[in-house]
Amino acid sequence: MPAPTLLGQPLRTLIVAATVPLALAAIADDVRMRRRLDAARRCPLTGLHGREVLVDHINRQLRTDRGDDVHVLVLDGNGLKAVNDTYGHAAGDALIRVYGRRLARWTSGRPGACAARLGGDEFGVAVRLPAPAALEELAALREQLQQPLALDGGRVLHPTVSIGFARAGDLPGEDASRLLRGADKAMYEVKTGRRVFPYRATYADAYAETVNGRRAGRRGAHLPAGAL
Repeated sequence: MPAPTLLGQPLRTLIVAATVPLALAAIADDVRMRRRLDAARRCPLTGLHGREVLVDHINRQLRTDRGDDVHVLVLDGNGLKAVNDTYGHAAGDALIRVYGRRLARWTSGRPGACAARLGGDEFGVAVRLPAPAALEELAALREQLQQPLALDGGRVLHPTVSIGFARAGDLPGEDASRLLRGADKAMYEVKTGRRVFPYRATYADAYAETVNGRRAGRRGAHLPAGAL
């Protein structure tokens, strides 16, 4: 016997047709939610990801067949406090935004690349670079970050950055947290003048002692753990 009909259409067809818009609406809601969550996890000043996203990204890249080419960078602007004190915090924020834009532009289109703001004027980057070209690429990045920045009123800043990095192939078996620690220590060695750029992290850097979980010399490391 023919299936029951409503307005001349098979009932089963009407049920399927009715569920399709609901399914599409659910997918659209899921996409919107994912975008909101992604936006919430990004730095409102630079639009970059935060540390958690960078760590996840690095660990995924380490599991690929080109994991040894993963380079993890920690970059720190020099003299942000002086900029804030001299020109005001709006100028300091402008500098941080420019760092973020320049990092986003540099990582765009590069394989396995991700940039994140770690806090203040400190940033982290992960990127896959073949060893022969790595130092040239990093030097080009530093040059881009140190291009002059024009402020309102005709003032011009000449920013400088300290960069340290760790190469996964030099630290086999280590995870994202250890590579970041090595890169952070390498950056600090460059910033304090004990090493010159480009300086690549060693096992000693990756396993450097910490104070309350923070690299010795980092702001707040001297405070009790509960105060951080």
